[in-house]
Amino acid sequence: MSTADLAWFKSSYSSGEGGECVEVAAQPTTVHIRDSKNPDGPQLAVAPTAWAVFVDVAAGA
Repeated sequence: MSTADLAWFKSSYSSGEGGECVEVAAQPTTVHIRDSKNPDGPQLAVAPTAWAVFVDVAAGA
């Protein structure tokens, strides 16, 4: 599966005014992250456990 075939969704924390727009596409073994303003640009791919730790830390947990 190419990243173009993934089901991307925009973060609920992304600005609706063209600011910080993060999109995520979760798969069973990988979480893909990209900038919605540049969908063909660089992307990150991390393990679901690493993503969960990041989200906990970012949320201040």
